[in-house]
Formats: sequence, structure tokens, C-alpha cells
Amino acid sequence: MSDHEVEIPSAFSFAWDTVQVLRDLGGSGSIEEMNEAVVQLRGLSEEQQAVPHPRGNRSEIEYRLAWARTLVKDLGLITNSQRGVWALTPAGQTATKADVDQLKKERSRRRAAERKKAKQAAVDAGLEAGDVTEVVEPDDDEEVEETDWQTELLDVLKAMDPYAFERLTKRLLREAGFVNVTVTGGSGDQGIDGTGVYRVSPLLSFPVYFQCKRYAGTVGSSKVRDFRGAMIGRGDKGLLITTGTYTPDAKAEATRDGAPPLDLIDGETLVELLREHGVGVTSTARTVFDVEIDREFFKGL
Repeated sequence: MSDHEVEIPSAFSFAWDTVQVLRDLGGSGSIEEMNEAVVQLRGLSEEQQAVPHPRGNRSEIEYRLAWARTLVKDLGLITNSQRGVWALTPAGQTATKADVDQLKKERSRRRAAERKKAKQAAVDAGLEAGDVTEVVEPDDDEEVEETDWQTELLDVLKAMDPYAFERLTKRLLREAGFVNVTVTGGSGDQGIDGTGVYRVSPLLSFPVYFQCKRYAGTVGSSKVRDFRGAMIGRGDKGLLITTGTYTPDAKAEATRDGAPPLDLIDGETLVELLREHGVGVTSTARTVFDVEIDREFFKGL
């Protein structure tokens, strides 16, 4: 491993942590709650949290934790609902670390035997044993994977000119109910990219400062602190928008006691907001959304 590479624990090593955090959460928890709890339990650094996974829009740690949940589910210790809520099974409620380690060993032996059997069957069928590969992905029910349109739209956003992305944000905020939205221009790149007034009702509104950044990786807590620092003396409401993701430490910093709270919009939420408000995409409501991306719209910004 080279000096600049960051070491991250294996998915296999997160198995017992997955059981522990669900117990701490009262027996059930969302994916986000579990991820944040494991990060805190293992003391994973922001540098580790910031490593992006090569595919998709999540960090390497989030990807490996997804594998860990699939593993522990396969061991019969946890289960999940269609809404992405995980819960301990009766076996998971009483299992010890030694039980989990033993179950992992038994699973490894079982899967090794299955691979050996598959390779022998391939040889018997006239294929080379090396041609047989095992493709395994995290449980599809564990969390809704990004659909093709979401991945495609994120790629479009990440390739946009920075100033076009600011104009897109301006349009989206207007569609979402903001008025008097302005982009500060190049000087805003040091902190505040724009301002707007969010009108809750005819009687109530408040100013909001926003920063919008195209980002392929994970945003850490230092970016959140910097943005809050740029707001000092200007206002108390802030909105940080990115095409990437936020580390658990960044999310904690956004709601830290004694500091003005900030709202964080990540890439997954951003594309859903664009779809919801019909900005650059059109969708037909069915059992699933049929979404068409207007690439010319984004090029014309």
C-alpha cells in the first residue's frame, strides 16, 4: 500500500459491529443511522470516510457496510423491510461475537464448497474451471440502488460548468418556493454562492444562504465549518448543496449544538428534487418513475 492510500476495514470485519449498533439503536435502525453508529463505534477517521467508491455515489465505507449487512442477513441475524429499515432477528438479539465469528467461518466453508462444485460442473460440461466466475452483489432489498436515470443525471450534473451549476441551483430553489434568489458570482466561491428568501407562508419568510458545489467524492466536516464561518454576521440559515455525499462527521457538524444548523443536500437528494420539481427532467408517475433527462436544458444553462 502506497503512502497516499487510505486503509479501510474489510466488509467482513464489520459484521459484529452491525449487530452491536442495532442493539444500541433499540433493535432496529435505518441505513443512515447504522452507518453513522458504526463509524463512531470503530472510530473511523474523516480521511477514511472521504474515500469514494469507484461506482455509484457513495463512499467506500458505505459500500462495505452494505456488504456487511448482506453478510449478517445471510447469517440469519438481521432482516430488512422494503423501506430500508433493518432489525435484529431472534437469533441476532442473543448472538455473541463468538457466535458471529463461528457463523462466518461456517459460511466461508459452505461457499468454498459451492464454488468447488460449480467449477467441477463446468469442467464436466467442457468448460475451463477458470471461466467460472462468481458474481455477488449486496442484497438488492437492502437499499434501493441508484436507478439508471439517477446515475445518468448525476453524471450530467458533475460534468456541468460550475457557473451553469449555480444557475441550475438558482432555478431549483425558485421552483421549491424561494424568492429573490441571487448568485453572488465568482467572489462567492470562497464561501457563499448565493442567497434567497424562503417563503413559508404569506406571513412568514426568512433569508437563506447557500453554497452549491459539483463534487464527485465525499464532503467532510471541514467544508461544513468553512461554510458556516462564511455565514458569520450574515445570517443563521444555510443550505449546502453537492453532487457528492457527506461523511457522518459532516452531518454531525451541520447540527452541532451551539452552532447555527445547516441543511445538507447530497447528490441523491438533489436528483430527486430536480425530478420532483420538473427541472431538466420529466417523469410519468407509475409504479416506478419513467424519467427522461433533457440534456439540452443543462447544456443551455
